[in-house]
Amino acid sequence: MTGSALLIVSSTFQAAVMGVDELYFHRKRGLGRWERIGHPIDTLSVVACLVWVLTVPPSGPAAFGFITLSVFSCLLITKDEWVHARRCSAGEHWVHALLFLVHPVTLATLGLLWPLLHAASGAPISWITADRFLFVAVAGQLVVTIAFCAYQIVYWNLPWRRRESPGR
Repeated sequence: MTGSALLIVSSTFQAAVMGVDELYFHRKRGLGRWERIGHPIDTLSVVACLVWVLTVPPSGPAAFGFITLSVFSCLLITKDEWVHARRCSAGEHWVHALLFLVHPVTLATLGLLWPLLHAASGAPISWITADRFLFVAVAGQLVVTIAFCAYQIVYWNLPWRRRESPGR
């Protein structure tokens, strides 16, 4: 499988599930202040991982840096669960569970593709191959993720667009 295809599969599934969460569940119930601030921070943690693989050549210390960013991102996205426990429907909890599953898969995919982005000897798994669209796919994911973060900040935090849920 080509690297860009692998990335597109995992990131497209993540984007689709995130779209359901954002466009259906969040708009249906509104977001409290904690989530309006926290969700863009979650997104920025993914931006950090994408920027890392695009700009830092793979090495032992760099791998430690990427793993640290990825683990931090995976833990960070769970920070809202105490809020979600009180405010979310069963359907939204299920969508969050899917997101908790796919988030580390997408970051692991980035980690596997990272050597191919920098013309290193190859991906750690031999059936993942480089293709000419890989850099474009990762850079495109970065652009889309930054755009989503901007949307989260603007839509949920400008007073005329905000629909705040009851409570915090």
